[in-house]
Amino acid sequence: MMSGMPHQLAAELSGAVGGEHVLPGADAVDYLRDEALGVAPGEPAFVVWPARTAEVAAVLRIAARHRVAVTARGSGTGMSGGAIPSDGAVVVAFGRMNSIVEMDADNQVAVVQPGVTLAELESAAAARGLVYQVFPGEMSASVGGTIATNAGGMRAVRYGVTRQHVLGVEAVLASGEVIRTGGKFVKCSTGYDLTQLIIGSEGTLALVTEAIVRLYPRLPCQATVLAPFGSLEQVTAAVSAIIASGLRPLALEYVDFFSMAVITEREDLDLGVPAAIRERALAYLVVMLEDRTDDRLDGEVAALAELLGAAGAEEVYVLPDGAARRLIEAREKAFWAAKTAGVNDIVDAVVPRAAMAAFLGEVAAVARRRGALVAGTGHAGDGNVHLAVFEADPVARTALMRDIFAAAAARGGAVSGEHGIGITKKEYFRELADPGSIELMRRVKQVFDPLGILNPGVLFDAPR
Repeated sequence: MMSGMPHQLAAELSGAVGGEHVLPGADAVDYLRDEALGVAPGEPAFVVWPARTAEVAAVLRIAARHRVAVTARGSGTGMSGGAIPSDGAVVVAFGRMNSIVEMDADNQVAVVQPGVTLAELESAAAARGLVYQVFPGEMSASVGGTIATNAGGMRAVRYGVTRQHVLGVEAVLASGEVIRTGGKFVKCSTGYDLTQLIIGSEGTLALVTEAIVRLYPRLPCQATVLAPFGSLEQVTAAVSAIIASGLRPLALEYVDFFSMAVITEREDLDLGVPAAIRERALAYLVVMLEDRTDDRLDGEVAALAELLGAAGAEEVYVLPDGAARRLIEAREKAFWAAKTAGVNDIVDAVVPRAAMAAFLGEVAAVARRRGALVAGTGHAGDGNVHLAVFEADPVARTALMRDIFAAAAARGGAVSGEHGIGITKKEYFRELADPGSIELMRRVKQVFDPLGILNPGVLFDAPR
């Protein structure tokens, strides 16, 4: 702790949020790390649980006065180390700021505090016949955390990522100043878009204390189609054909043969694919469609089946509702299946979707050359690839991941499509992103957080 006054700091924090809502970091073991693999937990000085924006502002003023780092904490489901606090930091945990302030059906928006989970928002929206279309695969994730990382998920191919759904925020700056951006509208040309700047900033610019999020009508009819393919090139061609057709799938997912085998075995899931086809299939496409009526949906499923067959699918299966639901749930939890299988790291990279086959081919070649195993799933519709890396040696694993990220960058891609940079990817980010853009980001950070107390070490190295 830079101030050297832990007792005074504890007293001031207790005055801000109440003594019962301040805990020494050593006693808050569940708040020392997130789901990033192979990263040591942090050693924060304190964890605090504010209940309102004014308390968050007070905590940040105290931290600024003592030059103490601050890390925002939602549900801790992030996978890039963005919620791992630096040593001596104050963790601001948003578990008590978990209210849905307003459900505005007329404007199709919700106003929520950052500690609300996606599952809670989904339930409240469903009761109004609405849906919040950010489904990153872990519904226990908090809205605040998904805003911090600009989370995506399966439905991004149709509806976009978090930044397409957040219309405005209330946020607290490092100085304790409270700002409001945006509003209950989808169109604005009034000055700089500060909402979009804060989204995806991983807690390094401001702490979001309230968000206005966009809701959509909930369509009642859904169908899930499974198509096995014999080559990655066929998968890429099929994805391009589907997007070009105007079908607008709700989800368009790629799963390689290894990941599919792990998922189905873990869930004891029989999808009705004969053994002979499973042996030939190198990859699978999982396509979800939705519409207002069964008749319209049936027509779209027929058109999709024709497209998939023309693209070379071994067969096309329209899954029963129960099997479809279990497959989607298992795909969303592929990370846990990979952990069960002993994965050493999860790589999240993004490339233009037409480059996916070439990228995945190079990843396979790199893995073979380095004697490692790399298995993959991904959001094929938007080129976001998730790779499970099995390489126990940390030095060899770092070199392997550098090769993977370099392959993505060489094809016009980036280090992360939705997991964020955190602390685990900042070296690759610094090596592969445009230097001018990185320098401008540093200057933006300096303006928002001149003392460098907000999540130091995330995105960039911590200031001295």
